[in-house]
Amino acid sequence: MGKKRKARVDLERINPHAAGVDIGSTRHWVAVDSSLCDESVRDFGTYTDNLHELADWLLSHGVETVAMESTGVYWVPLYEVLRDRGLEVFLVDARATKQVAGRKTDVSDCQWIQQLHSYGLLKPAFIPDSTITKLRAYMRQRERWIADAGRAIQHMQQAMELMNVKLTEVVRNVAGKTGMAIIDSILAGERDPKVLASLRDGRCKHSESEIARALRGTWHEEQLFALDQARNHYRFLSERIRACDQRIDNLLSRHAPEDPGDLPAASAKPPKRDAGQHPFGFDAHGHCLQIAGVDLTSIDGVGVSTVMTVLSEVGGDLSAWRHERAFGAWLGLAPNPRKSGGRVLRSKTLPNSNRAATAFRLAARGLANSKSALGAFYRRLRARIGAPKAITATAYKIARIFYRMLSTKSPYHDVGQSAYDERFRERRLRSIRRVAKTLGYALVPVPTG
Repeated sequence: MGKKRKARVDLERINPHAAGVDIGSTRHWVAVDSSLCDESVRDFGTYTDNLHELADWLLSHGVETVAMESTGVYWVPLYEVLRDRGLEVFLVDARATKQVAGRKTDVSDCQWIQQLHSYGLLKPAFIPDSTITKLRAYMRQRERWIADAGRAIQHMQQAMELMNVKLTEVVRNVAGKTGMAIIDSILAGERDPKVLASLRDGRCKHSESEIARALRGTWHEEQLFALDQARNHYRFLSERIRACDQRIDNLLSRHAPEDPGDLPAASAKPPKRDAGQHPFGFDAHGHCLQIAGVDLTSIDGVGVSTVMTVLSEVGGDLSAWRHERAFGAWLGLAPNPRKSGGRVLRSKTLPNSNRAATAFRLAARGLANSKSALGAFYRRLRARIGAPKAITATAYKIARIFYRMLSTKSPYHDVGQSAYDERFRERRLRSIRRVAKTLGYALVPVPTG
């Protein structure tokens, strides 16, 4: 007799009243189960009245849950309309809804999304609450203005270099107090290097004579015009950044606890100075304490700017992630092993453009000279696997600490570089002893002296 054939197990439909939407810039294609209506696939426009018509059509056929891909920003208006109409909306990663083999069309895409969702094979993406969504929008707008301001500074530097005015050689920050005073004087018509150098701030490292030598340039009308435009553009962008700061401060102040005693205590160390070109124009550290419930700047390498960026992306409640490894995987910092036959084929992290992950990587890169345990961890990995991988691994470690602090509201205590080195040495000794024991040997310390 032949072997018994195993009983076939069919997938169970978890969401029979599910719909799938293929998002587009001008048309949205929607699919529902064929048992709900005769016309199971329809397309709708993207105007507001079209979105409400789409929601009416779904509700009229008993649809309870909808899945859609996170395509650009086109999903946002439809997501808000469907959510406000009482539907459960799943925003899913496009990598989870890859089309099966065959011809790819809008119709087949929305049907495939609907089928996956009906069997419960899609996981919703993280969507923060309304306060964090507003904070995220303001912070992202602020970051765009800062990036544009950086380009405006580069244009000022280029115009001066073309006139052989070496201001960047003697002033660390041309957009600082000394640099802008000299640029304003140049554009006002001053050409005497000594007069320009006399505008030097007392904290400058270079002397007036050195600065005067650097400011003896060849003045060209077209480059002075370019310098004037770049300076005005930089100041315009600085005003936009201050306007974003005001909006962020107002938003967080409105949601501050009514009782000041509810705020957590700051760490014993003073808050780290914001070393960026455009520090926040309000008490950002106090607002971070208000959102997080713990002083996250106590983590080595993590400043107020890093905390504000991460909190604007994920908020102060990390219950959406089961554990710290899931949080690291969402950030794209955790290893992503691919195994076959019990052997790891590769374990590269997944590529993404997560702003929180970028903030953690910048914090990790700043630990190169830190005397902390995290600094020692980073330098050890950098010597073994190189700087790029060491930055990612250290950023993952910082993210896990960040998760634990937010979840437990417990402070962070740095054990220090010496304690970390001693623990690492003990781990290596234990490992070597185990290897020696399996080979029939025993380690004997060499007497010193």
